[in-house]
Amino acid sequence: MPAAPKPPADWSALLIDAVQQPGVISSAYSRFWNFSVGNQLLAWIQCIRRGLELGPIHTYQGWKRLGRCVKKGEKAITLCMPVNIKGPHPQSSKHHNVATNMIESGPLAGDGAERPPARVTLFVYKPHWFVLSQTEGTTYIPVSTPAWDERTALYQLSIDRVPFCHPDGNTQGYAVQRQVAVSPIAFLPHRTLFHEIAHVMLGHTEELMRLDDSEHTAKNLREVEAECVALICGESLDLPGIEFSRGYVQHWLAGESISDKSAHRIFKAADRILKAGYPQTTDQ
Repeated sequence: MPAAPKPPADWSALLIDAVQQPGVISSAYSRFWNFSVGNQLLAWIQCIRRGLELGPIHTYQGWKRLGRCVKKGEKAITLCMPVNIKGPHPQSSKHHNVATNMIESGPLAGDGAERPPARVTLFVYKPHWFVLSQTEGTTYIPVSTPAWDERTALYQLSIDRVPFCHPDGNTQGYAVQRQVAVSPIAFLPHRTLFHEIAHVMLGHTEELMRLDDSEHTAKNLREVEAECVALICGESLDLPGIEFSRGYVQHWLAGESISDKSAHRIFKAADRILKAGYPQTTDQ
């Protein structure tokens, strides 16, 4: 049995590089927008490391359907993809499992009934993709990047944008449950909007509504996660003010690192926000 492909990059390090280096996110997004944010950056870093010309990527069969063939000897790009299986949770592997999400249905535990098998989603690394420059054949016709629409995104995410009514004039915006508000005099309204939407998508607003003793995300980590999402969304859409997001993230990090768990949450939230604003979404 062949060994599972190793991760092409560490997720936390990948996020830090993307946040700190101007142009990385926009470069990845402009070429790989129809893939998840995490996979955009995975494809980008592999192309840079291997000296491949940045461009659209597709599977071997995908390029074949477009009238192009992969050149002999070319090595595939590795991306992280979901695989759904049924049954007990398999033994995880640090080399190919990025995250596991178990979704169980049926009777609740402890009611005396037999539980049905769980459906397990494993995220595994698969070397199935090739960049345009690794292929030859029919002239490739680029697909235009879809325009992101705020109203469409808020509707798809079930978030309401409400009038700003905070007494503190220094407050740029806020989020409460599934409502967000942006000050009419906010310095960078789009950045503030993404930041507040991120708080909702990351579950921060839900946490703050709980009065029990369950674990809450620390304030500095909430701010880091939300602003990283805002940075990814803003730079992906080529919006101004990204340097302020970088400064904000560094301020709240205070020299600490971002964990893999937070990196996964940030990538997932940014991806959901960006995809929600497309006329048609594509999950890959």
